[in-house]
Amino acid sequence: MATQRILDFLATRRPEGPCLVVDLDIVENNFHAFRKALPDSAIFYAVKANPAPEVLRLLASLGSNFDCASVAEIEMALEAGATARRISYGNTIKKERDIERAAALGVSLFAVDCVEEVEKVARAAPGARVFCRVLTNGEGAEWPLSRKFGCVPAMAIDVLLAAARLGLVATGISFHVGSQQTDTNAWDAAIGDAKFVFEALAEKGIVLTLVNMGGGFPTRYLKDVPAAEAYGRAIFESLRRHFGNRLPETIIEPGRGMVGDAGVIKAEVVLVSRKSATDENRWVYLDIGKFGGLAETMDEAIRYPIVTARDADLMEPCVLAGPTCDSADVLYEKKPYPLPITLTVGDEVLIEGTGAYTTTYASVAFNGFEPLRAYVI
Repeated sequence: MATQRILDFLATRRPEGPCLVVDLDIVENNFHAFRKALPDSAIFYAVKANPAPEVLRLLASLGSNFDCASVAEIEMALEAGATARRISYGNTIKKERDIERAAALGVSLFAVDCVEEVEKVARAAPGARVFCRVLTNGEGAEWPLSRKFGCVPAMAIDVLLAAARLGLVATGISFHVGSQQTDTNAWDAAIGDAKFVFEALAEKGIVLTLVNMGGGFPTRYLKDVPAAEAYGRAIFESLRRHFGNRLPETIIEPGRGMVGDAGVIKAEVVLVSRKSATDENRWVYLDIGKFGGLAETMDEAIRYPIVTARDADLMEPCVLAGPTCDSADVLYEKKPYPLPITLTVGDEVLIEGTGAYTTTYASVAFNGFEPLRAYVI
């Protein structure tokens, strides 16, 4: 949300054009909240959420590990001060030469979800540790994940058997319960799946040690979400229920929950109009849209809090859109967004909860608009 530090920065610096401002104090508070909520789980920050060097350096100094989706992200984490042992190559879709490069940098923990990926890792990173990602249904998530990543638990057994056969260390299971997951019990079924795979492989002489419980921890947008403590309590209870006293090593991969509420985008109203004399809704166009960093408004899945200086005035639903010459660049139309009826051209708006998945989603130069500027304070 817009902390006083962010408001002071915008008031004194007056940056031109749309920009993101991230408050590192909030990131640090979130890290400590996760550590307190799940003290026995290693934190692997999902770099893709916000790879700003300042964010990575802070988290590295606090002792965070890093979940990386590419060699570039691995190099960013190393540059920020992490050691290779604190990095997981968490993408299940990797070029063989990228696996080889990661291994050369010292990374030894890789995600897989099929035998074909295991074969690549075995060739490019002999002896590496691998964990297999299993599918989850994503119920309760505002941004459910597709079937792009993961396999069914029964197949995970075959994948990890193949890993062991090819000289890799079959280490464990991973899953992701869906982004912006609001159900604290969503991890239970997936932990049960992990236990199923653990037992099946134990019968074949392979002892798994790791459950990577992924991300999904939410940030606050328009609705309140449970605190990290509530998730920690529910997850620990599920681990105890399924694994008893022999708890595995566990990992969590917060991304949005770590940085989402630390960032605010400052934007400007470019145009306010109607499509006809009888149009029920005004159209409000901002100088930022889907292609400027707000891609998560796709299907209106994420509804960001928007704050203006006129919020004491009467509100009226409006269609909110971006500035580009692309008809898809509409943020909220199916469910119009309430904004002050006095809102006019040139007014600034603050789009809160935008610390995650904004700068890296912004296009390079679509329609000639520059990438979203970011300031980390």
